[in-house]
Amino acid sequence: MTIDEFMAAYQRAWQTSDEHLLASLFAPDGVYRNTPFAEQRGHEAIRAYWQRTKMQQDIRLVYEVLERDAGGGIAHWRTTYQVASEELFRVWAASTGTNLIARREGDPLPRLALDGIAIVRFDASGLARELRLWWHSCVVA
Repeated sequence: MTIDEFMAAYQRAWQTSDEHLLASLFAPDGVYRNTPFAEQRGHEAIRAYWQRTKMQQDIRLVYEVLERDAGGGIAHWRTTYQVASEELFRVWAASTGTNLIARREGDPLPRLALDGIAIVRFDASGLARELRLWWHSCVVA
């Protein structure tokens, strides 16, 4: 697999909330590092983590591959989505390391934008052995 093929499939997996497609991109013991301090290792953990995308609606992901080499590459990505549950909003707010935005119970849930970098390394069979993400999020007006 190339970084271009990986990012195209990653885009499809996110936009369709397909945890099986996402896991299929990884080696059986592959690691998805959604932040520098958290990891999901192996297909089961990756599929379980990806369940949070089912609490998102109107998901759009665009990307640009910045570097390619035989063992992987680097891409810049940007995702926007409508938060579709209070639970996801709480998860997002906790992950930002800041307080919840000024919002009262019952107020509309926000649309979020995530802007990040992905570094992917492949094993000899062409599957991702590691995906490292760095990202920042904000509320879209």
